[in-house]
Amino acid sequence: MNHESLITAVSGFFQNHPGNFVDDAIALSPEVAGMRIYDPPLFAFGAADDPLFADLGRQDAVGPHFMKPSQWLQGAVSVISFFLPFTEHVRRHNAADLGAVSLEWLHARIEGQAFVKELCAFLCDTLQKDGYRAVTPCDDPRFWSKTRETEVEDFGLVSYTSNWSERHVAYICGLGTFCLSKGLITEKGVAGRFGSVVTDCRFEMTRRGYIGLNDYCIQCGVCMRNCPASAISLTGGKDHEVCWDYLEPILQTYRPRYGCGKCQVATPCESRNPGRRRS
Repeated sequence: MNHESLITAVSGFFQNHPGNFVDDAIALSPEVAGMRIYDPPLFAFGAADDPLFADLGRQDAVGPHFMKPSQWLQGAVSVISFFLPFTEHVRRHNAADLGAVSLEWLHARIEGQAFVKELCAFLCDTLQKDGYRAVTPCDDPRFWSKTRETEVEDFGLVSYTSNWSERHVAYICGLGTFCLSKGLITEKGVAGRFGSVVTDCRFEMTRRGYIGLNDYCIQCGVCMRNCPASAISLTGGKDHEVCWDYLEPILQTYRPRYGCGKCQVATPCESRNPGRRRS
C-alpha cells in the first residue's frame, strides 16, 4: 500500500459520511441540524523512528510520559497524521461573536472529535485488510489526557498534557508548525482537529517544509486580542489554566460539549498558512 491508495480510500469514506454531519436528533438548535463539520483532510507521513519522537519525551517538550510510536505498536514503521479543517460555515459562525462560543463550534469540537476517531478506525481497518498492523493511540486503552493537575503513576503530578500529543505528532510528520495560541498552523490553517495512526506499513515520508517550531506563525497577536479569557500573551503564549477556567462554565452549560476557539478564527492563520518559511 502507498499513500496515494490510502488517501483515495479515505476520499471514498469521507464523501457524505454521516459522522461528518450534525445529526438532527442531537442538534443544539434547528439551525445546526445537518451541518457539515469538516472539509477534506490533509495527510502527512512520518517515520516511526524519527529522533524527534524521542525528543518529545524531554521535560521541556511533552514530557517523559510521552509514548513513542514503537511503544504503541511493536515493530512500528510509519505514523500517519491528518488534519481535518473546519468548514467555512463553522468558522464564520464562531467568528461572528468573539464574546460567545457558537453552537456550530460546540458541535465541531465534540461531534467533530468523534468523527476523527471514526476516520482513524477506518484507516486502521483499511491497513489491516491489506495485511498490516495499525493502532490509534488516542483510542487505545493506554491513552490518557489530563487537564487540572493530576497524579499519574510513574510520572507524578502532570497537567494539561497527554501521553500522545496529536499536534506534536503532526509537526513531526510535516503538517505544520505551532503558533502563539499553541495550535498548529497547517496549509489549511489552524481551525480544525488532528488525528493519527501508527502502523507497520512503510510509507514515503512527507518532507517537513520548515525548520523551527513556529515558522508559520507571524506573531501578529490577533489570537491574543481575540481571546475572551485573556489567556494568551506575546511573551508566554497560551496559559492553559486561564483558558480552562474560562471553558469550565461553558462545559457546565452545554455538557458534554464545550469549546471556545476564538484564537482559531478571524485570524490570518484561520484557514491558511500566513508565514511559509521553507528550509
